[in-house]
Amino acid sequence: MRRPLFRRTLSAGLAVLLAGAGAAHAGPAVLVDLGTGKVLEHEDAFAPWYPASLTKLMTTFVLFRAIKAGEITLSSPVRISERAAKEPPSKMGYKPGSVLTVDNAIKILMVKSANDVATAVAESLTGSRAAFARRMNEEARRLGMTGTHFVNPHGLHADAQVTNARDLAVLAMAMRNEFPEYAHYYSIEALTADNKLIENHNDLILRFAGADGMKTGYTCPSGFNLVASATRRGRSLLAVVIGEPTVEARADKAANMLARGFETPGDTAPYLGQLRPTGKEPASAVNLRPVICTQEHWKAVTEARGPQGKPLYTSPHLSRQPLREPQAVAVALGGATGPAPDVPHYADVPIPTPRPDYAPEAMAQGG
Repeated sequence: MRRPLFRRTLSAGLAVLLAGAGAAHAGPAVLVDLGTGKVLEHEDAFAPWYPASLTKLMTTFVLFRAIKAGEITLSSPVRISERAAKEPPSKMGYKPGSVLTVDNAIKILMVKSANDVATAVAESLTGSRAAFARRMNEEARRLGMTGTHFVNPHGLHADAQVTNARDLAVLAMAMRNEFPEYAHYYSIEALTADNKLIENHNDLILRFAGADGMKTGYTCPSGFNLVASATRRGRSLLAVVIGEPTVEARADKAANMLARGFETPGDTAPYLGQLRPTGKEPASAVNLRPVICTQEHWKAVTEARGPQGKPLYTSPHLSRQPLREPQAVAVALGGATGPAPDVPHYADVPIPTPRPDYAPEAMAQGG
């Protein structure tokens, strides 16, 4: 089942930029009914892609599995190492030696998408990022994520870290179905930390009726990504949208997909496990850096948003203003009273991470 291309929520100038860079007119996408596992829409579901901070869904899934296995609890310690503290933004900026709970770490991963906390989680559970990545890949194989490979827990760009829309849908479904008791983490509207408000990067939260998750991601090579879930009248749907050129484009696309899905019975739709590659997928992931992180792109975006810098949502299913003020959940250091895994900790020397050629502060937040 292949859906027609979505109309880009871009100015004509942005569309020209995308075409000139050789990027696909519409990024990969999958829409799944979480109750039945049936695929209501899909497009380029097996095309390889860089996951960016959607990686943190697997990071969190590994934590859930460790809790279930009795290795840790939600009150177990997550310690910020020297290496973790030196990760580039998005980050909390905790000092080396700081300790927080697994519970607060998960909240921060889902809302702030903090890279320092992702590295600290990996090191605290397994001793190193490399050991944690091995566990991530073990989980990916167990779930049947055949097009996915991880090398780090945060999603900062690495050529070898790849996934696809179908695999992300498999992971998100597993998180919702295997661990329904943790669903509240995905719908947190905002955090407060040190008297600062940190709002969720997921623009469907508070703008799309019934939105209840899950995670955003962004890097220059990957573009703007979103795994969005929503529930209406007892029916839950999940949209995976990757490789979009702006925050608004990913939100519009996900909102339109979900809205259509709620009007689609899906009785004859294929199950997610029945999807197969077409055989025409590219051999490697598209690198959107020449499209996303250029002065021309952001000049066009800034001009389109106008002097007030207001987001340009075009979906009729998205409220132009938040439906209400976000309800914030407090996070803080301390409170770690649970067991800590007895694992070796290695002196990982921080490796410089390439930064985008051009990314305004508002766009370089990991989500």
